[in-house]
Amino acid sequence: MTDARPDSGREPDPALYFRLFNEIGILSQLSRAKLETVLPEGLILPHFAVLNHLVRVGDGRTPLEIARAFQVPKTSMSHTLAGLERAGLVRLGPNEKDRRSKRVWIAPEGRDLRERVVGRMGPLLGGFTSAFPPERVAEVLPLLEEMRAWLDAEREV
Repeated sequence: MTDARPDSGREPDPALYFRLFNEIGILSQLSRAKLETVLPEGLILPHFAVLNHLVRVGDGRTPLEIARAFQVPKTSMSHTLAGLERAGLVRLGPNEKDRRSKRVWIAPEGRDLRERVVGRMGPLLGGFTSAFPPERVAEVLPLLEEMRAWLDAEREV
């Protein structure tokens, strides 16, 4: 096993961190595939991801802020937001601080849809929740959240 402790006197092995990111990437791919099976007709994963983001970070973000969070071009995010607005899942309104841009609010229908999709995941997770009970998941979440926050703070905006 590779020793990655900072006090070991050696530089950490990059292969250990590659392995970590590789596992996280595979987990993401596999979980997204499951999630896509419970999305309602017409809703695609990028739409759901924006709804989920707005629930997590709060309403009133600009399209540019959301695009930066997803690390996609603003034009791509504007297209995604337009689809959500047409479906009545978000509302775009004026930005009081900067009239050149808009702000995005999740509509009650968007919040409800997100909750229904999360609820539909339950039956798909039966075996997973047995193999990884809530106590184990609760143990690893703080470390994953800390890693996400660190990587988010270190990226070029």
